[in-house]
Amino acid sequence: MGASLSNSAEGGANGGDNGPGLGDIPEACVACVFLYLTPIEICNLARLNRAFRGAASSDNVWESKLPVNYQDLLQLLPPDRYHDFSKKDIFSLFARSVSLDDDTKQVWVDKVTGSVCLSISARAMSITGIDDRRYWSWIPTEESRFQVVAYLQQIWWFEVDGAVNFPLPPDIYTLSFRLHLGKFSKRMGRRVTNYEHTHGWDIKPVRFEFTTSDNQHAISECCLDDMEADEMKESLKRGCWIEYKVGEFIVTECESAPEIRFSMKQIDCTHSKGGLCVDSVSIIPSDLTKRRMVSK
Repeated sequence: MGASLSNSAEGGANGGDNGPGLGDIPEACVACVFLYLTPIEICNLARLNRAFRGAASSDNVWESKLPVNYQDLLQLLPPDRYHDFSKKDIFSLFARSVSLDDDTKQVWVDKVTGSVCLSISARAMSITGIDDRRYWSWIPTEESRFQVVAYLQQIWWFEVDGAVNFPLPPDIYTLSFRLHLGKFSKRMGRRVTNYEHTHGWDIKPVRFEFTTSDNQHAISECCLDDMEADEMKESLKRGCWIEYKVGEFIVTECESAPEIRFSMKQIDCTHSKGGLCVDSVSIIPSDLTKRRMVSK
């Protein structure tokens, strides 16, 4: 089958002994077909022949894969970042992820759907006691797209607040906090986690919340430390990154950038809590979030 496809792809305008082949299809027709394919499929087919390569570089094709408000996203960047870029180049730029606001935010488009995703670093949030080294410290790590996470050693009043105003295209989005119980590091090339300071998260739940500028609101509560042990007598939630879903909200139009205010808190001062890493808040299209969960 592979040989037949190769022969068909190499078929010239005259068709040869085998009759017309893929090489005889006009570039404009190929471009029309590409409108219905994913970016990954387009890039794979671009290797077949010259007509397919030409169609795979068409601005019309790649504009259909970009978010409907990609021009608004470009306005967030210095003009020299995208000067004279083709639509394919613009898609590639956002598919690789773009850093904003001194690398405290990152925006990217999904390589399959072209959906817009956003992540906000803990460094862009207001964290109670963050400047006091008795409570908090910043840990450099390759496990965060921002290369650094906030680590809580111990505190009585735990509160993290943030806000973002961003031109999201119309869609249904899920907002989540990315957290990790325990302090992790590498020793002898292996990842190890220290739970020396991890305590207090099983007593009372953490309250997650967000509110949008058009009055959409969501609240969820969760005990971060699952004390129901597995067969290995280890906590089920320790030692790995977990996305804590707060809720969903809907963006219906592109004209105005919605403001989203979000928070997580555990302010019951009857007990201290510690040993928690705070990485980021993610805003991801809900369909994309569900697809990722199914693929795991």
